[in-house]
Amino acid sequence: MVGNRELALEVVPETLRPGALDLPVRWAHVSELQDPAPYLVGGELILTAGVNLPEQLDRYVRGLRDAGVTALGFGLTPTVHETLPEPLRRACARRGLPLLVVPARTPFLAVNRAVSVALTEAGQRDQRRITAARETLTRAAGGGLGELTSSLAAVLRSWVALVGAGDVLASAHDAPAPLPPEVRELMATVRAGSGIRSATTELTGGFVVVQPVYPQATASHLVVVGRSRRLDGAERAILAVGAALLGLVGRAGSDAAELGAAATGLLLGRTFPGEVARSLLGSEVVRLVAGAAYRRGPDEVAQRPDWLRARLDTPLVEVGGGTRFTAVAGTGPAPEVLADLRDHGWLAAVGPPVPAGQLAGSSAEVELLLSRALALGRPVVAGSEPLDFDALLDPGASRGFAAKALEPLVALDWSQDRQLVPTLRTWLAHHGGWEPTAAELGVHRNSVRHRIAQVERALQVDLADPETRMRLWFALRWAAASP
Repeated sequence: MVGNRELALEVVPETLRPGALDLPVRWAHVSELQDPAPYLVGGELILTAGVNLPEQLDRYVRGLRDAGVTALGFGLTPTVHETLPEPLRRACARRGLPLLVVPARTPFLAVNRAVSVALTEAGQRDQRRITAARETLTRAAGGGLGELTSSLAAVLRSWVALVGAGDVLASAHDAPAPLPPEVRELMATVRAGSGIRSATTELTGGFVVVQPVYPQATASHLVVVGRSRRLDGAERAILAVGAALLGLVGRAGSDAAELGAAATGLLLGRTFPGEVARSLLGSEVVRLVAGAAYRRGPDEVAQRPDWLRARLDTPLVEVGGGTRFTAVAGTGPAPEVLADLRDHGWLAAVGPPVPAGQLAGSSAEVELLLSRALALGRPVVAGSEPLDFDALLDPGASRGFAAKALEPLVALDWSQDRQLVPTLRTWLAHHGGWEPTAAELGVHRNSVRHRIAQVERALQVDLADPETRMRLWFALRWAAASP
């Protein structure tokens, strides 16, 4: 932002401390309060035109610095301050608070917009880093603990050690052996706690992070990471991915197919915490995807777990016998992906988004969706259509309901050719309108009234009841869909 020529911000050199220009900015905030510190969370770029600048400038600057403000931007304006107040310059230099001069031609709104754009771009870069690291680590998991540990060390540019109950199970990039006493104390602290957690300590020449591997059943196993600088937010997310995969490899071995099956089974067994889903999939809200062989079945390539993992963009895939697969994804597959699966012999059903801890509860629902997909010959996605309640129903049960509900009318039509079923369907489609129903059927409206009265007597229902109309319309729809 300082280098943005359009903003033309001027850095006051004597206010800079080492590394000041590399500090992150959480947000740009305009404040003319004499003491804005109580309303800040840290990391802000404070912008002021000095409209209400206090007399005690040293106290003002010290309060901003203690609140964690990244920098102070002072806006020049002919109506308030045409030049930077010298006392403010001296106070910022004394307290080590970076001071920027905002020229009169640069509105604060432009600075706010530049910060917003920079934050968005930084977030996108971090997400790309996490996605690329997730793919790298997932591939490395097929090589076992040693290869995965080395890959994690390479991605984080650090040394890494996987520690069991008392031994180092795997290490990479010159991890110290034995681990320093300070690190072992930190490990003991982590093991003594509860829940998913991590801890950081500063050692001579760097920082060390200790984190349990996932799932929590393997919490006696810790991953230890050390390097010269702290991990940023994206790198902590990458470490979480590595910790999740290390736990899964420890359970399933090095086989990639077994890894995906183990992870999927853990999720469906409700023993997988939401943190693992967030690590492996980038989200604690997940979707269950089920697929079944369609027509001649999936071809040889489409039966491979790695092919399905690539198509569904998830490492959590289990293939059963070449005729079924189950996967857990962070987002539902796009329509073109579902169409591609169908072209390769898979029909898929996608469940609704649910928290990872509730995934097992959606398995029955997804089975119904898969049955519907097979009946319709196309993929089905929960909630993809407005009022799509019948997408959750078993096609066989629905057809059975339709046959039972309409049986008296079908019998009369078959034996006496009364045309009751088509009349009822047309009448309901026209919302009970006599004239349009008669016009479409080519009969007199009194004939329609007579037939509807016969329907009520045959079914022993009152068609003035909207609930009855809804149930009969549903039955007619499924009767029409019956093979």
